[in-house]
Amino acid sequence: MSDLQLHHLARRAGVAVDWIDANGRAQQVSEANLRRILGALGHPADDPDSVASSLAALEDAEDGQHLPPLLTADVDAPLDLSRWFDGASLVHATLEDGSEQALRLDAHGKLPAGLPIGYHRLNINGEGFTVAVAPQRCFTLADAQHQATPRAWGISAQLYSLRRPGDGGFGDCQALEALARSAAERGADALAISPTHAMFANDSHTFSPYSPSSRLFFNALYASPELLLGERVVRVAKESLEQPFEELEQLPLIDWPLAAAAKQKLLRALYRDFSRGEHPLREDFQSFRKAGGQPLEDHCRYEALLDAAASRGIGTDWRNWHDDWRDPGSLEVARFAEHYPAAIEYYAFCQWLVARGLQRVQQAARGQGMAVGLIADLAVGADGAGSQAWSRQAELLANVHVGAPPDILNRAGQNWGISAFSPQGLKRNGFRAFIEMLRANLAHAGGLRIDHVMGLYRLWLIPAGASPQEGAYLHYPIDDLLRLLALESVRHRAIILGEDLGTVPEGLREKLAARGILGMRVLLFEQDPPGHFKPILDWPDSALATTSTHDLPPLAGWLASRDIDWNHRLQLIDAITERDWRDTRQTEIKGLGQLLERNYHTPLQNPDAVIDASVRLLGHTRAPLVLLPLEDLLGVDEQPNLPGTIDGHPNWRRRFAAPAAALLDDADAARRLELLAQAREQAWERDR
Repeated sequence: MSDLQLHHLARRAGVAVDWIDANGRAQQVSEANLRRILGALGHPADDPDSVASSLAALEDAEDGQHLPPLLTADVDAPLDLSRWFDGASLVHATLEDGSEQALRLDAHGKLPAGLPIGYHRLNINGEGFTVAVAPQRCFTLADAQHQATPRAWGISAQLYSLRRPGDGGFGDCQALEALARSAAERGADALAISPTHAMFANDSHTFSPYSPSSRLFFNALYASPELLLGERVVRVAKESLEQPFEELEQLPLIDWPLAAAAKQKLLRALYRDFSRGEHPLREDFQSFRKAGGQPLEDHCRYEALLDAAASRGIGTDWRNWHDDWRDPGSLEVARFAEHYPAAIEYYAFCQWLVARGLQRVQQAARGQGMAVGLIADLAVGADGAGSQAWSRQAELLANVHVGAPPDILNRAGQNWGISAFSPQGLKRNGFRAFIEMLRANLAHAGGLRIDHVMGLYRLWLIPAGASPQEGAYLHYPIDDLLRLLALESVRHRAIILGEDLGTVPEGLREKLAARGILGMRVLLFEQDPPGHFKPILDWPDSALATTSTHDLPPLAGWLASRDIDWNHRLQLIDAITERDWRDTRQTEIKGLGQLLERNYHTPLQNPDAVIDASVRLLGHTRAPLVLLPLEDLLGVDEQPNLPGTIDGHPNWRRRFAAPAAALLDDADAARRLELLAQAREQAWERDR
């Protein structure tokens, strides 16, 4: 097989043959890996004939004759349609508001600027398609605060880690509302939370919020049924069940299998009561279900099919089901829905409870004065065996994994075990799956954090059974995705944050900033070389600032080298690596201390003083938004997640000891919030 022909096919398919690693060294994907990746993308490349056939199919699809169902354009900019239509062709436009316009392409086949932002239907020579006209940038913090130079601050929290009396063993919407109200009272403008995506209802051993079943719907375990159905109804239901709710609430770590099983039994008991007779909230539930449309119906059918598959012993991975169940639109799936309406309605009931709960939290946050309120977190992908991959098979790559090549965060690379969108599938289907995902996650939030935002440009694909080092980058239509993101951001009046840590392609941060997307700068990374931390005024005004992330130790843990201790305990590093890491850490700690002492002219005699000064440092930067993790507000030393581990470290299980309503009353937290608020005010006065 000719390497040249194989490489040509790869590039036409959007797969990067050559790439630059985190150390700036040129790399090339092996021929064997290219063949495996191309095959997984639907372009067989096992031999010269299959390569030629796949190349011909791609060229036919991209030769300009196939008009996509949706095109994107910038407002006040012309749209080139010369690939499909002759110059001076008449255009009939039906705008999103229902009004109509008669237009004409110019002599070069371009649609003149002038259409407002929105989704509009165009018809030219009998061919219809949609044009999504996007604003130049996303809704920004300046828009939210009505200030040209915003210097806002907020808190970030792992939702599951919150406590409240009667929560059943993990955080939920009611605990989140308590925290939101408390933060708003102290002047916070935002509360960023961990992903609330739908997980696998019948597999409580899978609980990483970044490996969801679907990014279109919510984790029903976070529902607080008391908020809708009333405290008495829930209390009576709990009393009728023999479940260890109180014992689970006292545990220092979440026991997900036991707590999830208990919560699901409670939800089923509440549904049985709700479904009898005419419940006063039945109309609201039916309205919610109707608004959810076919996507909600598909998700609920998937959940019910999953239960049926488990009970029948045919496995819970839809990719191994018989043909009729693998197709969401099949007659057999429709018949299943007709035969088991209550099984499907139950899952809609769960979605209703959690959606209304999150809606209430956001209303409370905004009502208490937050300019942004909740900032939702969008995982980079979804499990290939999950609901989203099942319902959007033409648009998701269910049979390859996404991860990261070796970089500064993980020297062995990462395999996240999740699937991602198919670039060609998105284009063929008018970006339907991407748009609906944005709308779902912005429905009850004033902001959205996009995990691994580099995925809008490229993702590291790993063939089945291969190591992360054997992957390759797949490129995405970033300009289309950014336009759609800006459009949905403005329509929902929600800010967009992009987690741009790790290997970032050259020029991407500038491209995101031009669209009003805030990047992310983490104090622990803002040093080069080790120990030389970035001065306050060198922090950019195009990124949020934070002390740490869920994948890193909090400041107290970093100062005590708790992350290194864990790696040693789990035998993830050898003795030489550990020694070098500990030496480097001491250099880093000394360098941070010197920077803080230069700025604040006080000796840093203990970890609390270092954390306090670090909070002030972030507050004084030019970052439009500072987000402080609850862990750093409280001075705890353990991190929520230790990358590269599954069972050895209690990932996604840690809880705070105090109830959510009282967390910010802690003396350390109260002091640090006051320091942050003062520093933000001083930064605003300096920069306005």
